Amino acid sequence: MMVSGRLVLARGLLPGLRQRVPIILGACAATSSPSCPPPPLSGPSRGRPLSLSAAAIVDSAPRPLQPYLRLMRLDKPIGTWLLYLPCTWSIGLAAEPGCFPDWSMLSLFGTGAVLMRGAGCTINDMWDQEYDKKVTRTANRPIAAGDISTFHSLIFLGGQLSLALCVLLCLNYYSIALGAASLSLVVIYPLMKRITYWPQLALGLTFNWGALLGWSAIKGSCDVSVCLPLYLSGVMWTLIYDTIYAHQDKRDDALIGLKSTALRFKEDTKQWLSGFSIVMLSGLTLAGLNCDQTIPYYAAVAAIGAHLAHQIYTLDIHKPEDCWAKFTSNRTVGFVLFIGIILGNLWKEKKPKELKEHGDNNVGS
Repeated sequence: MMVSGRLVLARGLLPGLRQRVPIILGACAATSSPSCPPPPLSGPSRGRPLSLSAAAIVDSAPRPLQPYLRLMRLDKPIGTWLLYLPCTWSIGLAAEPGCFPDWSMLSLFGTGAVLMRGAGCTINDMWDQEYDKKVTRTANRPIAAGDISTFHSLIFLGGQLSLALCVLLCLNYYSIALGAASLSLVVIYPLMKRITYWPQLALGLTFNWGALLGWSAIKGSCDVSVCLPLYLSGVMWTLIYDTIYAHQDKRDDALIGLKSTALRFKEDTKQWLSGFSIVMLSGLTLAGLNCDQTIPYYAAVAAIGAHLAHQIYTLDIHKPEDCWAKFTSNRTVGFVLFIGIILGNLWKEKKPKELKEHGDNNVGS
């Protein structure tokens, strides 16, 4: 009787086991398969991986602060680098022979670059908020998306400009006046795309002001023979990289009535960029000759020429992702020149202290 009862019980359990065993085996196989990751673990390991990228740092900031950091473009620091690097060129060229550039001045200008780039982006987004809503790439900008009101943006702009003024007041009187003169360019640049096909030229005049200001901050005034060729080279450089950048938005810009060099040059873009490159390299060469630069500097200029040639030759103006990659690669151009300036300056013979003092006395008299 007991045996028959057990048989009946086993027969009742077998169908259920037959259904469950394949499911269990399939789950085990899935978790052990390389193509199927194991289920997520509970606890701290489920958090996002640690990243030190600018975008990740902004994302980890307190939520109410994030729209303001994005308004400053702190999540996309390439623009800050492109604003800052001409300052480093000028400060480096102004250094004494055989010496490194003034690191405290480089730090001061770095702080100013972050603040002024943030202020420029705030002004740009305030002017362009209605246009930004109509362009796919810019529709999520904080003001256009409604994350920050125009009034709060204006208050934030005032704070950035106040801090930038504090940085400017650390310089000599000549440089304070020179720096203040650039504010009009910062304000009117965003309007240029409404009235001319050359807004990139206006951006170049604005973004490379540091090529003048860095030298005057060290020397007390601008040496026209060095500063103007360097400034012109910077303007040409901006025309190169920002024309490439503008090709990302050319379809949207044409639809909403905005202008750019990308729309002006069209299929002739590479010829124009080649011309700008020749002028840029010529200006850098002239600036180097006028401040007695040495072999490392000219090697850097040659490397920049090779980089620009490759950049322009391989550019596909019809692929926004390629335009972005080429645009961001221009940070390398700026760093190569800065390193060339430092090494070129160290190559020079260090001026004897007594000769330097004698020269300073002559200037004073």
